[in-house]
Amino acid sequence: MSTPKKIIDEALALSIDDKADLVDQLLSNINDLDKSIESKWATEAESRVDAYAAGKLQSLSLEEVLAKYK
Repeated sequence: MSTPKKIIDEALALSIDDKADLVDQLLSNINDLDKSIESKWATEAESRVDAYAAGKLQSLSLEEVLAKYK
């Protein structure tokens, strides 16, 4: 059986896309996830898409975003 440390080490070795997918799956699996938080995130995502479509919000490339954290 895998230990939490081994699982974390393996997860850290994943590509950025696979890490994002793993995080998404883990968060989706948490049984006590508050539905109001889900609703608020959905509303926020929709407002960001609307702002982008209206030209009120600029986008950044993945490289620009990642460069901020290097």
